[in-house]
Amino acid sequence: MTGTAAPRVGGLPAGAIDPDDITGWDAWSTAAAIRSRAVSCVAVMEACLDRIDRLNPLVNAIVSARQRETLLDEARAADAELAVGHLRGPLHGLPWAVKDLALTAGIVTSFGSPLFADFTPEEDGLAVARLRAAGAIFIGKTNVPEFGLGSQTYNPVHGVTGNAYDPALTCGGSSGGAAVAVALGMIPAADGSDMMGSLRNPAAFNNIYGLRPCFGRVPMAPAEDVFFAQLAVEGPMARSVRDLALLLSVQAGPHPGAPLAIRAPGDAVLPERNASLAGRRIAWVGDFGGYLATEPGVLALCESALEEFAALGCAVTPVDIHFDLARLWRAWLHLRHVWAGARHLEIWRDPARRDLLKPELQWEIEQGLAVTGYDIHAASVVRSQWHAYLQGLFASYDVIAAPAVQVFPFDKSVTWPREVGGRAMDTYHRWMESTSIWTMSGLPCMSVPAGFDLAGRPTGLQLIGPDHGEKLLLEFAAAHEAAVDRVCGRRPPLGGGRETPAPAA
Repeated sequence: MTGTAAPRVGGLPAGAIDPDDITGWDAWSTAAAIRSRAVSCVAVMEACLDRIDRLNPLVNAIVSARQRETLLDEARAADAELAVGHLRGPLHGLPWAVKDLALTAGIVTSFGSPLFADFTPEEDGLAVARLRAAGAIFIGKTNVPEFGLGSQTYNPVHGVTGNAYDPALTCGGSSGGAAVAVALGMIPAADGSDMMGSLRNPAAFNNIYGLRPCFGRVPMAPAEDVFFAQLAVEGPMARSVRDLALLLSVQAGPHPGAPLAIRAPGDAVLPERNASLAGRRIAWVGDFGGYLATEPGVLALCESALEEFAALGCAVTPVDIHFDLARLWRAWLHLRHVWAGARHLEIWRDPARRDLLKPELQWEIEQGLAVTGYDIHAASVVRSQWHAYLQGLFASYDVIAAPAVQVFPFDKSVTWPREVGGRAMDTYHRWMESTSIWTMSGLPCMSVPAGFDLAGRPTGLQLIGPDHGEKLLLEFAAAHEAAVDRVCGRRPPLGGGRETPAPAA
């Protein structure tokens, strides 16, 4: 944990605690301190709200914020419940901001679109309901790109969100506001969602952890296209691996409204404590032999992180991927066009509302109109072949490693990079092909902090696990975190965190 030293009781904070110390604790420690009544829910809420008041005007991560007195009343009620022995769940009393793509009862859920700027759902989505049932107190929402499209968090309703380490740079997306709020200690941890890296990209850009579970681990409901939409998933973001595991255990588990959900309880993902990595095997794919365009320095930092895994006993082996990745990209485009376009086709067909849609979304819809059912089937065949190919790789390796992003955080006034590594990007999301490749596999993957370049910009290493391998990924990340705690070792200076010299890229 970060912050100045405080008295300890059984490893937990106790006594008179400075608010900045509270916001430096991870979610697990904060929840444990609340349960033991070493700290009150009101003190935690006040600390987080004070930090939001101080930092959010600089980064614009939290939106649709609720009234302070209402939140303090809810925190007092949570304290009163504990006083009589009632614990709502593992997140009892934790301040929480829900991603602004997730339906949240009683709080404006805008999706970053002017068409929904005043939309207040009457019911929670399933993942949000599970957070509420676990005891979280919702303080507002976290900012997103319009309808979640693009890994750059800006929209016409709430504006642009700045990076936790440099507010002039992008925070990534679409879970951008969530990543910044977590990195700056405004909230202990955060929910997010991921189709093309929306949990992984902002985690890498803000030096925290983000885990994309395999499809079905965290059921999504309500969903009109429950049998078709198998590209987007919901998952956790956090400053510590144990927080990541805690939140995933709350989010996961079967539900009758999600027939394709994994039939295992949420706690099935919890990793073994102090798991050894000795003898574990990592396959490093790098930039796929030059296929991926990357900004100079990204691969070097990933390889440096892999050296740290090697020091923990892992055997790290560079491998060549003999699969037609260009064909995989074309398959991705067909699926993406239809998935993104179908949900907003009715709006696009209305001339009075079409121009209110993000240009990139209009492009997705227009491209999707030309996609046939046979194209979708062909894309599914390619995806199945890619999954089968990777099963062969997992016969020899425990996990696969790849860059989580292809670029470092860039100027937030740039909607998306038109060039990476001297190569032109032909779509608004081609610069995130590093994540869509693994989305198409259906396998669980996560971003682990990999370090900073000489300009102080963070990046991440992506770990990909076998089918239903979230527990394994968490064990890899936890062992690495224990040896190289990059998150607490270099907190954002904006939030008063301590600096350490930046390693050479």
